[in-house]
Amino acid sequence: MRFNVEEWRDRSRSDFEGAWHAGPSVLTPTGSAGRYPRLAYPRGTRHPVFETIQRLREAYLSIGFTEYAVPIIVEEAEVYRQFGPEAMAVLDRVFYLGGLPRPNVGIARERLDRINAILGREMDTATEEGLRETLHGYKKGTVDGDELAHVLAEVLGTDDGIVVRVLDEVFPEFRELAPESSRSTLRSHMTSGWFMTLGAVWDRSPLPLRLFSVDRCFRREQEEGPTRLMTYHSASCVVAGEDVTNEEGKAVAAALLSAFGFDDFRFQPDEKRSKYYMPDSQTEVYARHPVHGWVEVATFGLYSPSALAEYGIGVPVMNLGLGVERLAMVLGQVDDVRGMVFPQFYPRPLSDTALAAAVGLREEPMTIEGRRMAAAIVAVAAEHADAQGPVSFEAWTGEVAGTRVRVFVEEPESTSRLLGPACMNEVFVHDGSVLGVPDTEKFREVREHGVPAGIRFLEAVAALGAARIEEAARCGEATTVQVKMAKLPSDVNLKVAEFAMRSITDTKKKVDVRGPIFVTVRSEIIGDE
Repeated sequence: MRFNVEEWRDRSRSDFEGAWHAGPSVLTPTGSAGRYPRLAYPRGTRHPVFETIQRLREAYLSIGFTEYAVPIIVEEAEVYRQFGPEAMAVLDRVFYLGGLPRPNVGIARERLDRINAILGREMDTATEEGLRETLHGYKKGTVDGDELAHVLAEVLGTDDGIVVRVLDEVFPEFRELAPESSRSTLRSHMTSGWFMTLGAVWDRSPLPLRLFSVDRCFRREQEEGPTRLMTYHSASCVVAGEDVTNEEGKAVAAALLSAFGFDDFRFQPDEKRSKYYMPDSQTEVYARHPVHGWVEVATFGLYSPSALAEYGIGVPVMNLGLGVERLAMVLGQVDDVRGMVFPQFYPRPLSDTALAAAVGLREEPMTIEGRRMAAAIVAVAAEHADAQGPVSFEAWTGEVAGTRVRVFVEEPESTSRLLGPACMNEVFVHDGSVLGVPDTEKFREVREHGVPAGIRFLEAVAALGAARIEEAARCGEATTVQVKMAKLPSDVNLKVAEFAMRSITDTKKKVDVRGPIFVTVRSEIIGDE
């Protein structure tokens, strides 16, 4: 049975996105019915693990499984019931839960005097008795730890900050507490929860039972690495009924994995042979993906009758477990689970395309007239690029902010041309570096294989000139904008977003936009003529 994930995804997206709008982050009123703002944000990005979990949940539901929450905290005795003599070896891989004991705090006269010194006043008899009762209540569990400071502040008639000082300076017992372990463990595999769950429901429900849960497990690994973490997600299911065989495992595995594009399956005995499975029933699932080839993705088997008997379960049970992170790694062609699950701690270098999108202009004209002015500056400057100075070319005439202005591109020096040699350089991102390069044979590799940012130096300078002329025109003033030698992006009105700069420096790449620009843009107020 194949589950059409794309159909489900499109349907869910259309239902959800009705209240959301792509575009910039703005607030708009919802109408006369209320004054609450309607948010307008771009759609976010899914985490690969949780995206895989959601698709697995829908796949399970589509083939008739009911979703259950199974216990996360498992008592040590349950592990012995499931594994028998092997339990000690299994328990070596689990996390035991612990906590801080509550100290028995005594209040001698010397401590009361120190508290008085901190409070700056003498406590009366009722306050001293209230202090003793509160600390005794904390020891007995009638006052919670996260409420202790607040309750003491009320008893002492002071604020929480003073109480924290009292606890720190007068009662060192709190600082010296060491955690003590209990016999409760965090679930290291879903089987622990399934035995307990089936024991509670198998004879109170119609058979066969088809139950699933996609949830987190915890395993005390010696160390985390590219293929393992101390906490992971298992997409696990059980099928319980009179006629259940290992063929159920094959059918469920094929139905689940076909939803992810796997089109062929191979089953082979698992040499690990867990004690809670029947001998020779534990089976590994290999699936062939059109892109990724053959990969191991799941394990299934029949629970041992002796383990089932510990919980009074009287029917055969097939269990299948699938590692969510493993499947997500395969689908995403990821070779390190740590970077996939926690990308914030294992940042990847940005692609050239992402870096190119992060390159922009520092200053730009804000009005339509300003943008037309910038385009005219580019056109006139390019047309007369080789004109020998001193020269001045009128580029644009119009009204900005209620002020009539005329704009010129000029070169006052007799030894220079209108545009410097680097004016026609274009910004490309190549192999992680941001480069401003001319159209020459030397930089053919960059221009052919790099990603263009869509900005020439001339256009950046024209935008700067138009923005400054706009600003001056609002004050009724003329101005002159000169760009000479560029050494930094800011020299040529370029900016690289901070996150992109971090990626560039982390990977020891560079931003090189150096070059002789030598452009002068001048405005004059027409009314002054």
